Amino acid sequence: MQNLEPAANPAFYFIGVTTGQSSIMKVFPRWAAALNIDAEIKGIDLPLHAPAEEYRRVAEFLKKDGLSLGALVTTHKLDLFKACRDMFEYIDPFAEKLGEVSSLSKRDGKFRAHAKDPISSGLALESFVPSGFWKDHGGEVLLLGAGGSSLAMSLYFAQEKFGDNVPRRITIANRSRERLVSAEAALANSNDKIEFRFLHNPAAADNDKTIAALPPFSLVVNATGLGKDAPGSPTTGAVSYPRNSLVWEINYRGDLIFKRQAEAQREEKNLHVEDGWNYFIYGWTQVIAEVFNVEIDRPVLENLSDIAKTK
Repeated sequence: MQNLEPAANPAFYFIGVTTGQSSIMKVFPRWAAALNIDAEIKGIDLPLHAPAEEYRRVAEFLKKDGLSLGALVTTHKLDLFKACRDMFEYIDPFAEKLGEVSSLSKRDGKFRAHAKDPISSGLALESFVPSGFWKDHGGEVLLLGAGGSSLAMSLYFAQEKFGDNVPRRITIANRSRERLVSAEAALANSNDKIEFRFLHNPAAADNDKTIAALPPFSLVVNATGLGKDAPGSPTTGAVSYPRNSLVWEINYRGDLIFKRQAEAQREEKNLHVEDGWNYFIYGWTQVIAEVFNVEIDRPVLENLSDIAKTK
C-alpha cells in the first residue's frame, strides 16, 4: 500500500481502487475554485476487499492528520466501515442501517461517518425514472451486485414518502452468497409494500435468465463494479431485456460493456439506457458539501456539472 504522508496543505482524499484514472482528479481543483474551497485532492488506492488492517491504517491517518479534512469512499464502503466502525465518534443513520460509509469528515472534534448513497443514488434515479413509473406500470427492480450501492438504492426505494409508487419487487443478485446474507439482514423490514428477493447468481448467464424473466417497465442496474473496478460485464452478449425498461450503468468510465450490451437492444426493446454521470456528480457533491460544510443548491450543482464536462 502507498505511503500516507502528513498533508502539507489542506487535503481531501479519494479512497478507491484506481483513483488516478478518475476525472475527479482534474475536476476537483476547478470545483474547489468555484466553491472557494482551499484544499487539494489526493488519491488512496486499495485492492478490492483489502485486509482490515489496511482500512484501519487509512482511517487512523485521516483521523489524526490535522490538514487531512475528509474523504470520499467508493468501492470500499462496506469493508472500510466494517473494519473501522469503532473509530468513529459519529455515525449517521444511513451508515448505521446499511453498514457502509461513503463520506469521512471531521466536525466539532469528531471523526464522522456518513452514507450518502441513498441520497445521491436517489437524486440520480429521479433524473431519469419518470414520475409515477412504478405505480403506473408495476415493474420490478433488479440490482446486480450486493454491495453498498445496491443497498443504498434499496433503502431509497423503500422510503415511506413514496406511498404506493414503489417497485413491487426488488431483487438483488450477487456472485457470492456472503454479501447476499448481509444485504438481507440490512434491508429487513424496510417496506412491507416491496417484496425483497436475494438471488445467488454466480455466472453472467444466471443474470441473463433473471433479466429475461422480469416484466416490462422494469429497472436493471449494474452495481457490480464490473466495467470499471474490474473488467467485464455482469451480463453476456445474449442478454434479453424486457420491453420499455430502464437500464442503468452506474459507472461513467471504463469499458462499460454492460451499457453497450443494453444499447444494442435500445430500439428493438424501447429501452432507456443511462450511464453513471449524474450519479458521479451527485455522489461527489454530497460528500464535498459534508466535508467542507458548504451548501450546494441546484444552480451551483448545475454549474459544477458544466465544469466537470469541460475538457
